Amino acid sequence: MIIVDILWKLFPQYLFGGGSGTDSLSESILQMIPSAMASPKILCDAGESDLCRDDSAAFVLKFVAIASIFLSGAAGVAIPLVGKNRRFLQTEGNLFVSAKAFAAGVILATGFVHMLAGGTEALTNACLPEFPWSKFPFPGFFAMVAALITLLVDFMGTQYYERRQERSDDAAAPSEASAVVGVESGREEASVVVPVVVERVSDGNNKVFGEEEGGGMHIVGIRAHAAHHRHSHSNGLGTCDGHAHGHGHAHGHQDVGNGARHVVVSQILELGIVSHSIIIGLSLGVSQSPCTIRPLIAALSFHQFFEGFALGGCISQAQFKNKSATVMACFFALTTPVGIGIGTAVASSFNSHSPGALIAEGILDSLSAGILVYMALVDLIAADFLSKRMSCNMRLQVVSYVMLFLGAGLMSALAIWA
Repeated sequence: MIIVDILWKLFPQYLFGGGSGTDSLSESILQMIPSAMASPKILCDAGESDLCRDDSAAFVLKFVAIASIFLSGAAGVAIPLVGKNRRFLQTEGNLFVSAKAFAAGVILATGFVHMLAGGTEALTNACLPEFPWSKFPFPGFFAMVAALITLLVDFMGTQYYERRQERSDDAAAPSEASAVVGVESGREEASVVVPVVVERVSDGNNKVFGEEEGGGMHIVGIRAHAAHHRHSHSNGLGTCDGHAHGHGHAHGHQDVGNGARHVVVSQILELGIVSHSIIIGLSLGVSQSPCTIRPLIAALSFHQFFEGFALGGCISQAQFKNKSATVMACFFALTTPVGIGIGTAVASSFNSHSPGALIAEGILDSLSAGILVYMALVDLIAADFLSKRMSCNMRLQVVSYVMLFLGAGLMSALAIWA
């Protein structure tokens, strides 16, 4: 790269002249080589050097950034939580699914285009020692490790919540029950009490057969038992009609599993979002260049709004209590502004080109990229796009795919400025 820079600078002089031929060209080369060799060292020691640097203007812009990013994040995470009781914003509605697809595209592009690229830039910086940072592709390795750890936590968390829910259901279930079966013959009616011994169904569900969500019991008889098996088997036909018929009697275990998944997904997604929100907040806070901060305000506000929307949707689907949902929403909305505040406090003594800062930034960016990519692909995109509901609604498929690519494309385009 040094040789290329020297040749690029010497090309106009060679083309247009401006000296005494070969002697002037040789003298220019001798002057440029030391400065080119020393430039990385100067950059590493000096920290940020920007012609656009203006400490007072940057300080004012940081307050604007804190307000803008906080309001954007708070609005994004609040819309699904506040609107879950509104018909057009319910988590089961097509509008919510389409908006969530857009947000998933934003998160995916954030992981691939912004966080992984930032980690690669930091860990391949010339200010770092050649060994070991230039001998191994650490950014991709850290991203892969983060994705695998997220998979493990995702699996173990889901198993834990499912077992806890099943234990609570078992504790509420009665050991024996009796049902009243009305027998009608012609115009005469008679009521017979039939004792029913409770048996477990063989589909792996820990609920007793016929048990309602609130602990009540269906009226159990031969016809009801036959209807149960008929509906249960129809659910496996793989058709939209079969799913609709089978949903009435065979969704108990699926609801428990979905509830546990939503709880785990919302918590892991918040962990991944918060980890990189701190980093981008610090990066903005330590900058003293208005030319850098201005585009970051717009990019991060856009980014925080749709990340907050995806997180709010997951929290809403997990059906947390109002207090827990509010704490999670506030924690997300405040993370980036707090990072900006911390970065502003240490900006005067912080050297973004020091080896310690570069290593920390690169590792955290790469880990965040792995978490966000996993969550976007597995728990947001695959969970919705491979669902029965999506496959049964062609219009929803088209709109969701358009929104997914649009979100990913717009967030990727923001990398031009931020």
